[in-house]
Amino acid sequence: MSRFLSCLALMATLWHCSNAQDLVIFVNVSVIPMNDERILPDQTVVVKDGRIWKMGPAQQLKAPKKAQIIDGKGKFLVPGLTEMHAHIPTPDGPDDSQVRNTLFLYLSQGVTTIRGMLGDPYHLALKKQVALGSMLGPRIFTSSPSLNGNTIKTPEEAHEKVSKYKKDGYDFLKIHPGVLRSVFDEVVKTGREVGIGFSGHVPVDVGISHALVSKYGTIDHLDAYLDGLVSDSLRKAMPDPGFFGYNYVPYADPKGIAALAQRTKLQGVGIVPTQSLFTRWFSPQDAGALANEPEMQYMPAKVRYQWRQSKQNLTSNPAYNEAQWQKMITLRQQLLRALYQAGVPILLGSDAPQVFNVPGFSLHHETASMKEAGLSNFAILQSGTANPAQFFQQSQDFGSIGIGKSADLILLDGNPLENLQNLWKQSGVMLRGKWLDKAYIAAELRKIAQ
Repeated sequence: MSRFLSCLALMATLWHCSNAQDLVIFVNVSVIPMNDERILPDQTVVVKDGRIWKMGPAQQLKAPKKAQIIDGKGKFLVPGLTEMHAHIPTPDGPDDSQVRNTLFLYLSQGVTTIRGMLGDPYHLALKKQVALGSMLGPRIFTSSPSLNGNTIKTPEEAHEKVSKYKKDGYDFLKIHPGVLRSVFDEVVKTGREVGIGFSGHVPVDVGISHALVSKYGTIDHLDAYLDGLVSDSLRKAMPDPGFFGYNYVPYADPKGIAALAQRTKLQGVGIVPTQSLFTRWFSPQDAGALANEPEMQYMPAKVRYQWRQSKQNLTSNPAYNEAQWQKMITLRQQLLRALYQAGVPILLGSDAPQVFNVPGFSLHHETASMKEAGLSNFAILQSGTANPAQFFQQSQDFGSIGIGKSADLILLDGNPLENLQNLWKQSGVMLRGKWLDKAYIAAELRKIAQ
């Protein structure tokens, strides 16, 4: 009896008791497993203790009577999404509501895994809380604190911090601008010695060619790729690339795109495009219009004001003009297509919360931007499901739907392979076996908005 009572007490804060036999069963549902491009119609999917226990044709696999039954007739079950360029806040004193709200915003749109790109010691503890179930949130992979021109000025500093961050338990290192090449090379060397990879920006002194041979895990934002489309002499004459290479746009030669894509594939580097940063924050679109979009109700007024100011400051530069911005977008789309066609892993990420990118909701814009670049619906879905799991070498655990895998799932009202917008017509989200239906999600979003 005491064991039973202690188990009940634990269930007040954790989702699953070790002795629990609770079953959640999706019946008559079409499954898009994402390990290849196919649909399995009329399936029964049985979830037990946070994992997919059984799966098969509904006519052959009968649902037990003692279970929560979710009718999937006419609906589609896909793996939960991964946001590969997320930012996680830290609490302001004892109040962690901003952290909880941010994590729920990701979940509300089907994001069941996030890769935090600006680490903090707090995130190491948060990652454990989420894994245990004492904090509701997506699975977390977290970077180290920023490695940039101010935090690592010498190779000695680089060696010390890389060694420390590995020992602290961070999943990877985050590279920011300003790092000198000699210092960067020490980051790479020490990282290989202690066993920790790195991702993020490409410092100007490093450059895209050296970045690729150094084997980033991912290069985010397509950083430095536009730099790679101009001559060495131009880069020397114009050492400031501007906003992710904007200053080089008039001189960029698209003929170099195919070679860059092939070199990226050869070195095994992944790409997180964050295209929505450029179609929203850096676009000529009016800041006021963006600030009044429905999803902005979930961000504090202070943040919305800061975002408006940031966008206005960025695009009020005399060098900024719509024609050059449009050419920049076209070049980035060409790069993204070429990278995909070359077989480079494309990984879904939007840099949220960032200027006018609300967690979770920003992926609506990111997937639309990838579609505009010419990627297929399956490729876009793959970038947010199977590809991230493969990147983390955890395909056996998440990223696709199969027996034994974590029950991170989204139930959709329509087929996203036919119409990508169906990805956002969600009946509910399952996070490690915990079912969050549409009504619950809407109620929690209303609380955040208030």
